[in-house]
Amino acid sequence: MSQTDPAAASCPAPVPPPGSRGIDEILAAARARLDRLGPEQAHLAYRAGGALLVDIRPAAQRAAHGTVPGSLAVERNVLEWRFDPRCPARLPQAVGYDLPVVVLCQEGYTSSLAAAALQDLGLFRATDVIGGFAAWRIAGLPVLGPTPPSRPSILAPPAAAGRASR
Repeated sequence: MSQTDPAAASCPAPVPPPGSRGIDEILAAARARLDRLGPEQAHLAYRAGGALLVDIRPAAQRAAHGTVPGSLAVERNVLEWRFDPRCPARLPQAVGYDLPVVVLCQEGYTSSLAAAALQDLGLFRATDVIGGFAAWRIAGLPVLGPTPPSRPSILAPPAAAGRASR
């Protein structure tokens, strides 16, 4: 809310506890650790077969906006379990700590936090795509979808057509 918003004056922000950080600080710290890739760089790394492109967006977001062909969909809420080489729930691709993982979200914010979390697990080559899927699409890189919602055809007769009314 803006400073001039009357609702903001009546509901001041709480004083943060000592040692806490705001999301902007957390995001900046995560990105400082990453060798982030632009969409074209990520595409080249993926196409060369050296990087695993991981889409962490929820299924509904992938359906609404589209996907990158060949990307691996692993939703954010299970990412660490699927990529920790020590975890029994890991994916078959999670075979070691030098795996180059390029994380993709919608706009490149959540992916930075996710890539930093993968680095915390020891996957030191984890990074993300600057601008996320939106930037990927704008760059004209390959995408599938989105899956449009089904709409009734304007040429289709009404559902009651052909029935006698009483």
